[in-house]
Amino acid sequence: MTETQTEAQPLSFEEALEKYDPVLGFEVHVELNTKSKMFSSAPNAFGDEPNTNVNEVDLGLPGTLPVVNGKAVESAIKLGLALNCSIAEYCRFARKQYFYPDLPKNWQTSQYDEPIAYDGYLDVELDDGETFRVEIERAHMEEDAGKLTHAGTSGRIQGADYSLVDYNRTGVPLIEIVTKPITGAGERAPEIARAYVTAIRDIVKGLDISDARMERGNVRCDANVSLMPKGTTDFGTRSETKNVNSTRAVEQAVHFEIRRHAGILSTGGSIIQETRHWLETSRTTSSGRPKSDADDYRYFPEPDLVPITVTQEWIERLRAELPEPPAVRRRRLREAWGYSDAEFRDVVAAGLMDQIEETVEQGASPAVARKWWMGEISRLANARDIEPAALGVEPETIVALNVLIDEGKINDKIARQVLEHHLEGEGSPAEIVQARGLEVVSDDGALTAAVEKAMAENPDVVEKVAGGKLKAIGALIGPVMKETRGQADAGKVREIVLAKLGIEG
Repeated sequence: MTETQTEAQPLSFEEALEKYDPVLGFEVHVELNTKSKMFSSAPNAFGDEPNTNVNEVDLGLPGTLPVVNGKAVESAIKLGLALNCSIAEYCRFARKQYFYPDLPKNWQTSQYDEPIAYDGYLDVELDDGETFRVEIERAHMEEDAGKLTHAGTSGRIQGADYSLVDYNRTGVPLIEIVTKPITGAGERAPEIARAYVTAIRDIVKGLDISDARMERGNVRCDANVSLMPKGTTDFGTRSETKNVNSTRAVEQAVHFEIRRHAGILSTGGSIIQETRHWLETSRTTSSGRPKSDADDYRYFPEPDLVPITVTQEWIERLRAELPEPPAVRRRRLREAWGYSDAEFRDVVAAGLMDQIEETVEQGASPAVARKWWMGEISRLANARDIEPAALGVEPETIVALNVLIDEGKINDKIARQVLEHHLEGEGSPAEIVQARGLEVVSDDGALTAAVEKAMAENPDVVEKVAGGKLKAIGALIGPVMKETRGQADAGKVREIVLAKLGIEG
């Protein structure tokens, strides 16, 4: 790394855009949800004990031969069609040569100059309803590498005490979607980055070819950024922020890299073509390694796999199985839920459309589903600095909470407490309410005693209510809630106060 690059301070986003035009590019890796791996019969499963879902093919033992997963090929064709790509009638695999401890063969079986899908596009919808077309270079099949865990304070290989290798992910089927250079994004570049990755995630989940859980790495984005001085057309040197695994992080990484590049270039420095790591805590990137070009990988055709031939009949059969496009689905859900345009845009921007749809399907009203996911669940997720979808709240939990509210057993305030206890592993909402004695106090005797105490301690409030200022009852409900640990039925409290003062409800 050059001294200039190390010391240059990022410009503000506004200053960067006054001097430079951003050029973007994205490589999105989608893990497929096939039962077995790309080239072996080993299970494709998440979360199992390390190094249990591997066999001799995954480990590259001598004498083993790979076999292509036919389901993965069909998934690639479906995704290519959904991305408006041309599907190759003939394609083949290649060996991408490089050494890394979690790649035991010392090469990755991938596709290079003959991808299965190419020359496509995706129209992504932005927050204000405008669309931006992203041109797709190709979508190709490959296998995933394993996972390294670095033990130490940094969590990265630099300064680690030792590293552990889990080969369970080795050989998991991947589709890599590569865009053409994206120009003309301007100040909306970070927003376009988020919208594009969100759209890819929605498509692969709708196709049911991936679990699409970014927090698990099912969908990962490598975000490329370079800058062109205003008035020029030559692309600058790019940096590639690797394996960004949330839509919010993709947006923030692009935002930061534009500022970082501008800071370096404005002081006469030069950009190094390199990979970079996204640092969630500081919302910045750090240097990784120099970025290799394709020639450095010494691609050559995989000799152990025959080429794949795709017939037009096969393509048309898979085309007929495609679900409704995400844009059509969004319009349908917006109308079905009765949300305003602004409300629905907020839901889409938060990445919570799927969660709300599942909650509605489980029995909640659209208004209730939106209230919980956009309200309390998002608040708790923000406090933990994670995406709401990663918090671990299931739609059934929201429905169960709302049933308890509708039955009058708990109120909204108690429901929020119950949700927090649920996230701490204390059980279902009903179990928590019973175990903690959180059910709303609606017993007339207990409430009457609490109301009488509140009235005795607040004679001025009683006088206002008696004089016709009924809104002042709220000043009595507060002390009653305190007396009952927030479990009083507010409606009941109001009735008791009015009855004691001889006022018609």
